[in-house]
Amino acid sequence: MAARAYWKGQIRLALVSIPVEIYPATRSGASVSFRQIHEPSGKPVKYEKIVPGIGPIDKDDIVKGYELSKGNYVLLDEEEIEAVKLESKRTLELVQFVEASDIDILYYEKPYYVVPADELAEEAYIVLREALRRTKKVGLGQLALRGQEQLVGLRPCGRGLVLEMLRYADEVNKAASYFRDIPASKPDADLLDLAETLIDRKTGKFDASDFHNHYVDAIKRVIAKKAKAKGKRVLEDVEEPAGIREGSNVIDLMAALKASVDGKKKTATAAKKAPAKKAPAKKRA
Repeated sequence: MAARAYWKGQIRLALVSIPVEIYPATRSGASVSFRQIHEPSGKPVKYEKIVPGIGPIDKDDIVKGYELSKGNYVLLDEEEIEAVKLESKRTLELVQFVEASDIDILYYEKPYYVVPADELAEEAYIVLREALRRTKKVGLGQLALRGQEQLVGLRPCGRGLVLEMLRYADEVNKAASYFRDIPASKPDADLLDLAETLIDRKTGKFDASDFHNHYVDAIKRVIAKKAKAKGKRVLEDVEEPAGIREGSNVIDLMAALKASVDGKKKTATAAKKAPAKKAPAKKRA
C-alpha cells in the first residue's frame, strides 16, 4: 500500500511554482505503549469525565478554557476557535534563505520528505535542490496546515529535498538561564589534547542502525515470553551499559584521561605481541 501524502501543494520561489507532495520521514517504531487493565476482569480501564464536587458529567457540557490566573478561565466554544483557524493553503512560499549553520539544532522539530508531484515538476525541483546545495542555504517559509501556521525550512537531502518543521522562538527555552553558572574559563591545554585524542580514536561515520534501544528490546522479549508463559511471572535481566556507573568518583581528570589513552595503546600492543599458547605438557604416568 502506497504511503499517503501528508500535504500536497506547490513550493513557490518568486514566479516559479513547483507541484510537490510531502511525506513523514520518521515513524514511532522504537516505543512500546501500554494500556491500563483491570486485572480481575482483564478488561481495559476507561476514563470518566469528572468535575470535583459534582461527579461524572456529560461530554456535551464541556467547553475549552484558557487559564488567565489560578482558577480564572476564559471560556471559548468550538465556533469561536474555528473562526480564527487559518485556511490550509496549497502554496508554500520561500520568503527567505539562510545559512544552514545559522539554525540552531534546538529549532528542528520533525522532518518530511518532499517529492515532485509529477514528471513536469522534476526539472524545476532539481534546479531548486541543486541551487540550495551549491549555496549551502536553507529556504524558509510558513505553511498553513490544520488551522495553524507552521514555520518550515527546506534543504537538500540526497536526490531530494527535506522539509523541516521548525519551532518558533517562544517555544525554545533560552540556554543562558541554564548555563549562566558554568565558568567561562579555558581548560588546561594538556587535558584538552588528551580529550581530543580519545575523540579522534572513537570518530567514525554515523549509522543509526548501529544503535538499539535496549529497554524496548528487553520489553519486547518480556512480552513474547509472557505470552507463552500463560500468566506466569517473567523477569528479564538487563545489563547496565558499559561506562562509569552512578556514584563513581573521578578524582584526577588527568590520570583518568591518560589511563583511557594508555589503556587502549596497551590493549592494541598486547594483541600484536601476544605469543601463541603452547599445548599443555602430558602428565607422566
